[in-house]
Amino acid sequence: MAHKINRNEQTGKDSFFSVNERAWHGLGTIVTEYPTSSEALKFAGLDYEVLKRPNIHLLDDGKQIVSKTSFYSYRPDTGTVLGDRLGADYLVVQNVEAFSFFDSIVGGDGIMYETAGALGKGERIFITAKLPDYIKVGKDDLMEKYLFLTTSHDDYGSIAAAFTPIRIVCNNTLSAALENCTNTVRIRHTQSAQYRLKEAHKVGISNRLSAELDGIFNQWAKIHITDNKVKELIQLAMVPNREVLRNVQAGNTDELSTCFMNICDNAYEYAMASPTQQTDTIKGTLFGAYNAITGYFQNVRKYKNEEAKFKSIMDGTGKLRTQAAFDLCMAYAKKGNSILN
Repeated sequence: MAHKINRNEQTGKDSFFSVNERAWHGLGTIVTEYPTSSEALKFAGLDYEVLKRPNIHLLDDGKQIVSKTSFYSYRPDTGTVLGDRLGADYLVVQNVEAFSFFDSIVGGDGIMYETAGALGKGERIFITAKLPDYIKVGKDDLMEKYLFLTTSHDDYGSIAAAFTPIRIVCNNTLSAALENCTNTVRIRHTQSAQYRLKEAHKVGISNRLSAELDGIFNQWAKIHITDNKVKELIQLAMVPNREVLRNVQAGNTDELSTCFMNICDNAYEYAMASPTQQTDTIKGTLFGAYNAITGYFQNVRKYKNEEAKFKSIMDGTGKLRTQAAFDLCMAYAKKGNSILN
């Protein structure tokens, strides 16, 4: 189960909800209207408490020692242990407190909860909310803004909040969002966690988290790039190993496999011919070169089925190549043509 969505055996329900769109895994509750935070908490099966208790060590003579330094967390509703190696300073942040973070951003009005759920036994949760505006690239291209938060109850990771263009529906998309997010705010599970979570919105977190990517894409839309450079960038982003990379960098096309060249040619054809690539902000720009690679995996490449497509884009080859394209475009924007030579 790559999705790792928690199934509550007590209720027989999957801990996930989504607005309108059913996720690829087909689990959870689908609602037609954006819920309030309290409604989303219930729809996603996140309305459970997490408690922290000291570990008890059993000695050979049968005596018990209650630890003062080692603790565990558990769900009273299912009796499930979520983490058993917590320190004395570890603070449990309840699921309801995570939702309060979103409500505080816009004063409880305007935030639109898209997805939320629990993974594993409930040790990790995620929440995705759509912000009431868009990233605008140039005059025509609009991209929806998502703000996500994830936190764990097992001390494997801090509380993380960030802006992402990815709608999180499972473990794979959570991983992808963590890889493709900007200006992540991280809060450790210590005594100050609840205060920092409540205060985060006062520094304009939603604007700060989205402004960087907004600026990046608009910068790329103003950088003109030749067709040959688009082809080079595609080849560099698509390389599967160092040997192919060396041949691409050296221009040894005869040493490249037919399969690799077909992939690059198809992505390049998408960049040059797709109607979606012909707007002013995309055609002949660095932003367009990046879109050519993401568009190839979304719209051109053939997959066995929709699940195979999802896995590739979110946690496989597509994810790796898209991240490589993002890094190359970032470098190109800073250093110009030299990054591709």
